[in-house]
Amino acid sequence: MESGDSNIIIHVISVLFNMSWQIFWPLAFGLILSSFIRHLLPVDTVVKHLGKTDAKSLTFTTILGMVSSSCSYAAASLSHTLLAKKATLANAMAFLVSSTNLIVEMFIVLVALMGWTFLWGEVIGGLILIATVGFLFSRFYPKEVEQELRQHIESAEPAKHAHSDCGMDMSSMKPDTSDCGMDMSSMKHDHSMHHHMDMTAQEETGLMSKITKSAGFFQMDLAMIGKEILIGVVVSSILIALVPQEGWKALFISNDVGLPTWLHSLLDVIIGIFVAMIAYVCSVGNLILAAALWHGGISFGGVIGFILADVLTIPMIGVYKKYYGKRPTKWMVGLLFLSILFTGLCVDAIFNGFGWVSADQTVRTLNQSGFGMNMTTVMNLIFIPLSIWYYRLGKKANAGMGMSM
Repeated sequence: MESGDSNIIIHVISVLFNMSWQIFWPLAFGLILSSFIRHLLPVDTVVKHLGKTDAKSLTFTTILGMVSSSCSYAAASLSHTLLAKKATLANAMAFLVSSTNLIVEMFIVLVALMGWTFLWGEVIGGLILIATVGFLFSRFYPKEVEQELRQHIESAEPAKHAHSDCGMDMSSMKPDTSDCGMDMSSMKHDHSMHHHMDMTAQEETGLMSKITKSAGFFQMDLAMIGKEILIGVVVSSILIALVPQEGWKALFISNDVGLPTWLHSLLDVIIGIFVAMIAYVCSVGNLILAAALWHGGISFGGVIGFILADVLTIPMIGVYKKYYGKRPTKWMVGLLFLSILFTGLCVDAIFNGFGWVSADQTVRTLNQSGFGMNMTTVMNLIFIPLSIWYYRLGKKANAGMGMSM
């Protein structure tokens, strides 16, 4: 192997390592949080606040998303949990976009890497996107397709495990069905059902029991979407490592072509969304690539469209198919695409109309070194051992219920 090839491989591995290091703790935190919400959050509480779509529910779900997770895969798991808890589809999708685009960690990186103008573009764009998603999904998502989506949520796991709900919301099933880590407090406690787990009635209501049941959901989520996450990390790392700035620049239409401003903006936003679909893996990696696109000549609205399209990556679409089925996913992707396209155009018109952005907008350098005494290192030192222990706990709990995923 030539030294040039060896250097390229080393560079790709370095980018892969650094990106994995950057996203590990938010991904682990989001999935762990999702597992606790799925087990502990009562269905009636979700229905009360998110069972209908209005300004109040969208505000609530936006705030909930902002304090949850910055990882799109974890956000997908959390939005799936909300749907299983009977939230409306519009509220679940609003949560999905808010938890991936309106979080503090992303704001910090945006300012550090691209400056305050892009931060305000992201904030305004995120709010427009949430309102647009709420409107489109509540008005134009077909009711029969939504019914198919909810049936898929309810039946996917029981279809694989006839006597186990495997992490799904099974509150409507008979009490004699194994709870497989679910909160079954509303059902009769048949002690023989738990005899093989060697638990006492007191232990069933204890804190450790709740943690164990929640860990079962964590292990199930990783078993379901782990491959999609891995594919996303590898593809994004390769693209960031190997595609030079000139390569991204070749995607865009030059200003010298003389297209109408609105058409040029439209094409740039579409290109931005398309690049995001094939390249995105995490907030940090996405913003680094956004900086490359901006240097390459994409419009301001195109950059914002690219950043907001973190929910439309190919690996994420694979996650949606597993969660919701093919036809519901097609409608979901279509409406999210239209929402992001509309948002990118609005942001471009607003910021260029008021003269808030210029072609020579500065972009700062982001220190992407893997190790160092920073927040990422501290959080990973906490979440790496915690997630390993939590995963093993969930795997043991699921195996005790006759599951081998």
